[in-house]
Amino acid sequence: MPYTKLVTALVRANADNIKKMRISPGRFGSKCASDRRQEPGNREQLVDEGAVEKAVPVEKAVPVELIRQRKNVTRANTINIDFDNTQEAYKSKATIELLRSALVFKLCTSDILVDKNKELMDLSKKVFGQRIFEKLMKMTFYGQFVAGEDHNAIKPLIQKNQAFGVGAVLDYSVEEDLTQEEAETKEMYSCVSEAEKESPDVDHHEKTLHSQFGDRSGGAISARSYFYADEAKCDDQMETLINCIKASGGSSTDGFSAIKMTALGRPQFLLQFSEVLVRWRRFFNILAAQQGQSGMTALEQKLEVEQLKESLTKLGVGGKDDVDNWFSGEKLGSSGTIDLLGWNNLIKDTTKMSNLLMVPKIETGQLEPLLITFTAEEERQMKRMLQRADVLAEHAMENGVRLMVDAEQTYFQPAISRLTLEMQRKFNKEKAVVFNTFQCYLKEAYVNVTLDVELSRREGWHLGTKLVRGAYMYQERDRAKEIGYEDPINPDYEATNNMYHKCLEYLLEEIEHNRKANIMVATHNEDTVRFTLEKMNEIGLSPTENNVYFGQLLGMCDQISFPLGQAGFPVYKYVPYGPVDQVLPYLSRRAQENRGFMKGSQRERRLLWKEMKRRLLSGQIFYKPVY
Repeated sequence: MPYTKLVTALVRANADNIKKMRISPGRFGSKCASDRRQEPGNREQLVDEGAVEKAVPVEKAVPVELIRQRKNVTRANTINIDFDNTQEAYKSKATIELLRSALVFKLCTSDILVDKNKELMDLSKKVFGQRIFEKLMKMTFYGQFVAGEDHNAIKPLIQKNQAFGVGAVLDYSVEEDLTQEEAETKEMYSCVSEAEKESPDVDHHEKTLHSQFGDRSGGAISARSYFYADEAKCDDQMETLINCIKASGGSSTDGFSAIKMTALGRPQFLLQFSEVLVRWRRFFNILAAQQGQSGMTALEQKLEVEQLKESLTKLGVGGKDDVDNWFSGEKLGSSGTIDLLGWNNLIKDTTKMSNLLMVPKIETGQLEPLLITFTAEEERQMKRMLQRADVLAEHAMENGVRLMVDAEQTYFQPAISRLTLEMQRKFNKEKAVVFNTFQCYLKEAYVNVTLDVELSRREGWHLGTKLVRGAYMYQERDRAKEIGYEDPINPDYEATNNMYHKCLEYLLEEIEHNRKANIMVATHNEDTVRFTLEKMNEIGLSPTENNVYFGQLLGMCDQISFPLGQAGFPVYKYVPYGPVDQVLPYLSRRAQENRGFMKGSQRERRLLWKEMKRRLLSGQIFYKPVY
C-alpha cells in the first residue's frame, strides 16, 4: 500500500472520527517483560555499564558439554572451560603486562583519581610535557585499553590476540573533548529543524531533543558520542570509518568494525523518523484494539484487512474502491490479515523523506505533519546519511569485514534500528554482514528482537544481532522523568539480567531452527557466558558453526576471552585505537566505568595476582608469550 497515499487520505479524514476510538493508556505498554521470577536477594540497581555489566556472584566454573553434531553427546566431546585457570587465561600476556593491568585496575578504584582524571591528565601534560606524558599513558591507561595510534600500530596486538584465538572489533575512538555548554550548543543546532526554529513554542513530542539533555555524553560513561558540525565533517567521519574497515580487513580475518549512525549525518532526521515510527506503531495498536486485540503480543496482533478497510472508510480516508486499491498487491500476511511487520513495511526507505513525516497525534485524535515545512537542504541531508551508511556496508563486504551498528539513545534508536534493518535486507542476503545492537535494559528489547527475527525468517536474509545490557540508563531515566513519559528502562538489574537471558535464549533457539541467525553475546558477566554455553549444549550448537560470538572490551576480562578463544569459540575484543591526545575522552570513560566494576568485584585483580604468584614460584617471572 503506498504510504504517501495513505498519509494524504488520512490527513483529509475527519479528525472527530479518530477521536471516537478509545483505548486504555496502558495498552501501549510493552509485552516484553520477562516471565522469569526474580530471585530474592539484595542486588543493587542496574548501573550504567555499556559493555561492562555489574559483577554478580561467580561460582567455580563447571565443565560445559558442547554438542557438536547431535544432542546425545559422549564424554569424548566435552570441552571444559575453566575461567579460574590463570595460566591459560593469561598465556598471551607478558608479566609486565599483568603488572600494568593490576596497577590500572587498582587506580580505577580510587574515587579521587577517577573523579579528577581529566584535571590530572591536563596537569601531567603541563608538568612533564607532551612527550613524557604520552609515554606515561602508554605505560598505563592507554596501553591497557587502546591498541595503538593508527592501523599500522595496532597490527602486532591484533595478530598476537589472533594467535591465541581472539579476534577484533575495530573502533577508531577519536572524539571531540567538548565542554557541556559546547556539546549542548552543537546538539541543539543539529537536532532542531528550520520549521522548529520558526515555531519554538510548538510541542514537538517525546522524541524531540530538550536543551537540558543536549550533552549526550553526560552520564554515558560507556559510550562515545558524535556531535554534528556540518556535512563536510560527516564526510570526514565516513572516510575515517572506511579506513577502519580497511584496517580490520587488512589486519585480521573475519573481523568486525563498529559504527554509530550519529557519525554519519545530522541527527535531526533520526529524531524525526523515530517519532514517525513510534507514532505509526501506536496507531497500529489503536486499530488492533478496535478489533479486540489489545491484550495480545506484538506478533500476535493481526488486523483483519476487511475490517481495516471498513475502519479506514469510516474514518473518511477514502471510498471503498480507493481503500481496496491501496491494499492490493501488498504482502499483507496470510489469511487476509496484516500484522505489525506488514504495517511497518508500508513505510518504505525509498519514500520521499518529507512524506515520511506525517503522523497521527494520539492525544487529540488529529492527523498532522510532524513538521510544517521540510526544506530541500534538509531532504538532501537525510539522504546523505542513508548513502553514507550504504557506502560503509559496501566497503565492509568488499573487505570481508562485518559491520557492527552500535545502539544509541531511545529518541534516536527506532530510526537507527530501522535503517540498520534496511541495510541487513540489502547486504545480508548471503551471510550476516550488518549487525544491529539491542540494549536489554530497555523494556521493549524482547519485542524488538522477536520482530526482527520474524522478519528475517519471512524474507530469508541472515540476521545479525548484538546483545548488550545498555549504556545510557541515567540519561534515559532523567529525561523520562523531566519530560513526563514512561521510563523506558527496566526497574532493576535483576530485570535487565532476565531480559538479556530471555532475548539470548530466544535467539539461540532461532539459531537451532535456522542457521541464518547470528548473535554477538557482548558481556563481561561470567554467569551469562555460562548460560550461553549451557544453551548451546542443549541445542547441539558447535562453536565451529560460527553463529554465536562473544565480545569483551580490550584490556578487560581476559579470563573470559582467552579461554573461550583457545577452546574454539569465536570471541572478539572491542579494540579502540587512535592518537593518545585524541582518545583521552575514551580513556576517561574507561576509568569511570572500571571504578564501579572493580569496586563491585575484585575477582579480576585477584586472578592477576594469582598468576603473577604462580609465575614467581615456578620460575617464570620473566615469561613472554610465544606465538
